[in-house]
Amino acid sequence: MSVSSNSENWVRFARDRDTGIETIRAHFEGHAYDPHWHDTYAVGVTEQGVQRFHVGRVRHESVPGRAMLLEPGQVHDGLGPVPGGFTYRLLYLDPHWLRAELSRLFEQVPAHFELSFAATLCDDRRVTRAIGEAFEALQDGEMRMLRQTAVDRLLARLTDHARWRTAPERLPMAAPAAQRAREYLHAHLAEDIGLDHLAAAAGVDRFRLSRSFKAAFGVPPHAYLVQLRLVRARRLLAAGGSPAEVAAAVGFADQSHLGRWFRRAYAMTPAYYRRRTKLPD
Repeated sequence: MSVSSNSENWVRFARDRDTGIETIRAHFEGHAYDPHWHDTYAVGVTEQGVQRFHVGRVRHESVPGRAMLLEPGQVHDGLGPVPGGFTYRLLYLDPHWLRAELSRLFEQVPAHFELSFAATLCDDRRVTRAIGEAFEALQDGEMRMLRQTAVDRLLARLTDHARWRTAPERLPMAAPAAQRAREYLHAHLAEDIGLDHLAAAAGVDRFRLSRSFKAAFGVPPHAYLVQLRLVRARRLLAAGGSPAEVAAAVGFADQSHLGRWFRRAYAMTPAYYRRRTKLPD
């Protein structure tokens, strides 16, 4: 299920039915996945090797025992730069679920808050231990009370390294034209949009738009559109849509087109993701 030709690469994925938390354990050597983002928080631990990745233009390296804390929308890639590759485990936390859980766990929570991590990498052993325990409880399908206890402990540890902020602060400061283009892509993600058309909608020429858009959001407009479609595709697949139906719904030419982009971003096929996440009827 890896995008690499290395047959030693592997991905194991599951989804908890109660919380919607997705868990992934994977091993890669060399190139792991292309730049992409998630609409969830991603918290994980490197188990083995050196895990190199960029968040925007900043390069990070995670080693065994180090935690990785990513927020929704942060563009990142993945690479194993040394022989033997790297192994990691990761949990994806839905922002809406997280907001509700934190409001329940803590008495004083700011209104309209979002959680922001103080740093991308963390060497606090309490955090890495909490991530590992929650991962094992969820992926092993432990009894409900044990899973809930492990998740509550994880949230308590994560908030030691987080800060509150208001939701509107999540959008980066960007040129008005880039913001208009972004809004247009969100409203028309399934359409075959040309760069000239997008530039006209944003009120600038295509060359100025490309430069300002990448400066604001970390990727050019076409890559942003692909990621929008992939995020929507994940939701539709988890709800039970077939890869062919989902490909048509989000604007990919066909199922194979969806599959190529899905593997490059997530190192698994749409069909595998659907099997592991499909909600019960």
